[in-house]
Amino acid sequence: MVRIIPMASSIRPSLSSFRFSGGVSTSRFGLSLSPLRLPSHLHFSHLTSTSKLLKTAGTRVGMPPVGNVVHASMATAQETALEWVKKDKRRMLHVVYRVGDLDRTIKFYTECLGMKLLRKRDIPEERYTNAFLGYGPEDSHFVIELTYNYGVDKYEIGTAFGHFGIAVEDVAKAVELIKAKGGKVTREPGPVKGGSTVIAFIEEPNGYKFELIERGPTPEPLCQVMLCVGDLDHSITFYEKAFGMELLRTRDNPEYKYTIAMMGYGPEDKNAVLELTYNYGVTEYDKGNGYAQIAIGTDDVYKTAEGIKLFGGKIMREPGPLPGINTKITACLDPDGWKTVFVDNIDFLKELE
Repeated sequence: MVRIIPMASSIRPSLSSFRFSGGVSTSRFGLSLSPLRLPSHLHFSHLTSTSKLLKTAGTRVGMPPVGNVVHASMATAQETALEWVKKDKRRMLHVVYRVGDLDRTIKFYTECLGMKLLRKRDIPEERYTNAFLGYGPEDSHFVIELTYNYGVDKYEIGTAFGHFGIAVEDVAKAVELIKAKGGKVTREPGPVKGGSTVIAFIEEPNGYKFELIERGPTPEPLCQVMLCVGDLDHSITFYEKAFGMELLRTRDNPEYKYTIAMMGYGPEDKNAVLELTYNYGVTEYDKGNGYAQIAIGTDDVYKTAEGIKLFGGKIMREPGPLPGINTKITACLDPDGWKTVFVDNIDFLKELE
């Protein structure tokens, strides 16, 4: 899951979200569509439209319109999916992006940002290396997965990716340390625009930006991933229903023409969250080829994929085990084309062992 470059894509429901058995289509969440029986004397050559066909078939056999039956069944399946999603044990596991100089990046993250190198894995047959860094063990913390593809020393960040967030107790002191280590500060410490929280921005060796956020002690210092979206209301609905995230808060800043929505699986002072940003009037962005995806844990990748399909998501990789390590995953795109990989919780823990 490290070589795929996320691409923008419109998201449409698909019949691939149904499984067919005995002439009746069903989903894991109980949606069943009985096959339409047409009177034998009706032929497609006699009909002027599909809607006329459905209306004729429904009234001839004394049944309610087929469209109403499908809509009711879909609504029931969505309700069942929502109930399961709320019970599913989900957590943001790691964020994946590509870097051109792995050793230099690891040095910066450990010396300037205070992270620990948790593990590395080299896959020479696929010509890439991963490094996992963070502020605590992977089984309980949100971490970074860096990917170095052999021979590629530069990536385009694009305009759609925003930044990562790190909570620190003293932003000014953190900035001094970063400067002393030769780091690049792009915004000096000070109150956020339209607010009082003290922040600063720094840029790491590959061009990715980190926001330093002044906050008291927290169990999850790596606390945010900010992505730009073209329709904030649509994105919020998708992440609530398909991903089971909670809308933690929104903030509109008309003076600077942007609105943000914080989404996650728990309070943002204790959990990593997704910061969705809508810039007034901007509906499309350049995603570049550096940022890759977020990984989220789930108890069942198969049910997760079905639920994502029911709420209009696009599955990029059908659920199932990864070759070689047998960890079950599924991958999807959100309405703006941002990629997310869902990973089986038990398989993930086994992989760490």
